[in-house]
Amino acid sequence: MKNFKIFTIAIAAAFLMTACQDETTPTVETEEQNPGCFYTYNDGSTSMEWTAFKFTEKAPVKGTFTEINIEGTKESDDPMTILSTMRFSIPVNSVSSQNEDRDGKIVKSFFGTINTERLTGKVVNLGSDGTAVLGITMNGVTKNVDGKYTFENNKFDFSATIDVALWNAIPGIEALNTICKDLHTGADGVSKLWSEVDIAFSTTLMSDCD
Repeated sequence: MKNFKIFTIAIAAAFLMTACQDETTPTVETEEQNPGCFYTYNDGSTSMEWTAFKFTEKAPVKGTFTEINIEGTKESDDPMTILSTMRFSIPVNSVSSQNEDRDGKIVKSFFGTINTERLTGKVVNLGSDGTAVLGITMNGVTKNVDGKYTFENNKFDFSATIDVALWNAIPGIEALNTICKDLHTGADGVSKLWSEVDIAFSTTLMSDCD
């Protein structure tokens, strides 16, 4: 099991990172598979980005996780086999917003409120039309997340928008927004922390071709 920065799913924590912070549909691109190539998973190239939103006007705030454990096929002559068998586990205390105080509030107020120590999930489906489905578990609830992906020059990119309300996580949002009420208040005087989060995952496979 290897640790690396990832997507994730991250998923709920994405929007969380707003805590106390002052701040055409893609289609799948696939290469013609070379029967003489052997592909391996490269965790060093993996990254996850999230974009959360605060204020009524949905001001974007970005961040990431620092640790994700991946299981699944690590090498194959078919790159899609590696990608489609990924399973992940993210310890929520690895949340990173470049501010330790804010990170602590996210872990305690959001994840603590919904009794979640880890986010887990797996790739459910990668369609030939560039659509993808991930199964994500948080707060004891598992939901499928629909997104889009591309795979070109051995590089896999996935993106989606999730709403943590589907995981019954609104109490966590309310708790976090309460503790950071002033910093989530916009020009209109309204304190707002959105439950929608954009997520993006990227990884590049290594290939060894004859």
